[in-house]
Amino acid sequence: MGLFDSLAGAVLSNMGGDKGAMLQIAMDLFKQNGGLEGVLAKFNEAGFTEQAASWVSQGDNLPISAEQIIQVLGRDSIASIAEKLTMSPTDISKKIAEYLPQAIDKMTPNGKVDGNSGNLLAAVMGMLK
Repeated sequence: MGLFDSLAGAVLSNMGGDKGAMLQIAMDLFKQNGGLEGVLAKFNEAGFTEQAASWVSQGDNLPISAEQIIQVLGRDSIASIAEKLTMSPTDISKKIAEYLPQAIDKMTPNGKVDGNSGNLLAAVMGMLK
């Protein structure tokens, strides 16, 4: 287990409710899909280039629906995350649709994906304050 996983685990153990669940969802999502660049690539490949670009850019974030999240990430991936968190796949996909644009926006404060991007823990913690 890496340092990031240990730190994240410690944070999760001290958080309850929705905040802890959202951090776990974000970590699982990024881990399963190759980090920030992998997640963005999945959305671009699925035809949601405009939405993904808006989340990285410094302008407003375009929304994405729970159904589109399932389309991009796949039912199996959503079901796996849902099972770990004892939530329904529908609830997980809604939460991802709500928070993913914000997380990516906070991970790319300069409006681009670069060497300073990708601090998932800081981005999600900032969103949940």
